[in-house]
Amino acid sequence: MKNEKLRVPKLRFKEFSGEWEEKSLEKLCIKISDGIHSTPVYDELGEYYFVNGNNLKNGEIILDEKTKRVSKEEYEKHYRELNDNTILMSINGTIGNIAFYKNEKIMLGKSASYINIETSKTNKYFISNQLLSNKIQYFYTSELTGSTIKNLSLRTIKNTPILFPSKQEQEKIASFLSSIDKKINQLSKKDELLQNYKKAMMQKIFSQKLRFKKADGSDYPKWEEIKLKEVLDYEQPTNYIVRSTEYSDSYDIPVLTAGKTFILGYTNEKEGIYSKGSVIIFDDFTTTNHYVDFDFKIKSSAMKLLKEKNKNVNLKFVYEFIQRLHFPLGEHKRYWISEYSYLKIKLPCVEEQTKIANLLSSLDTKISQNKKVLEETQKFKKALLQKMFV
Repeated sequence: MKNEKLRVPKLRFKEFSGEWEEKSLEKLCIKISDGIHSTPVYDELGEYYFVNGNNLKNGEIILDEKTKRVSKEEYEKHYRELNDNTILMSINGTIGNIAFYKNEKIMLGKSASYINIETSKTNKYFISNQLLSNKIQYFYTSELTGSTIKNLSLRTIKNTPILFPSKQEQEKIASFLSSIDKKINQLSKKDELLQNYKKAMMQKIFSQKLRFKKADGSDYPKWEEIKLKEVLDYEQPTNYIVRSTEYSDSYDIPVLTAGKTFILGYTNEKEGIYSKGSVIIFDDFTTTNHYVDFDFKIKSSAMKLLKEKNKNVNLKFVYEFIQRLHFPLGEHKRYWISEYSYLKIKLPCVEEQTKIANLLSSLDTKISQNKKVLEETQKFKKALLQKMFV
């Protein structure tokens, strides 16, 4: 009886009742298989794209100039029956990413599986959302094989336990979740557009194809070439290292790393907080860096804290210029003092620096605001998946 009660979702449209039925995914599909396990003959002028799991993202097949192509003959030799009821899922390396086939000219590789839904029984959007639920994702994680590169077998996919209601209820759930997916896709595309717009502006600004003018319409002076060590001072981070790594989202002070993760967590420690204004945190070994304009503590001593040397330097401008520098890493060592600080940038007068920094900061704000709404919408959908599926 206890198991039977679990076949009813916590959140449900009021016009539906009764328990959900359970079957393996294979019994709800016409076919489940994957792409070719060999390397195809590529053709730069081919009309078909060769797609693997890393091309599947947010319900779409991502195709760009980097996606390899094959000829029609190669495609026909390895033909897979894809149609309007096909769900694609990544099964090698990156696991569980979903996309819908929309008649794109593609040929599948081995890290992309295809699931052809039997539409008389189920709705493909309902099934796809169930495959993204925590319950199914945990099931897949427990079934992965391989040590370095993880693999999800076709047998596991076929045996995926699917709980489902009537077709009518499936369609209502699918329609509701599709409206949220539409918003997520819109926000994702807006994020991409904003990011690309900022990159384009930076290209124009730092190549000096786009210049600001003085208030009277006259030109600012020429930009001066100068070494980073002449405009930035550094401070060792020893005084700001966090003592405990027992982080909690309920605490106030972020603990930072100069790496990609950036915010490791939050601490309640009150002493040793960096609160001197804006700073660049610079990983001395990898040269990755972040511009920080809020109070924080840090995890590791393997960084430098970079500040402007005088009032003729705008730190945000210098940070944005640094993002354009090419610095090939060699041996594992500290780089700031010995090499990186000797790199040269071009510096305009501080008034023009500030105008440029303010423009880029305004774009950062728009990007950040959109990203926040995107993340909140994604969390909202994730919570719904927990409640709307059994």
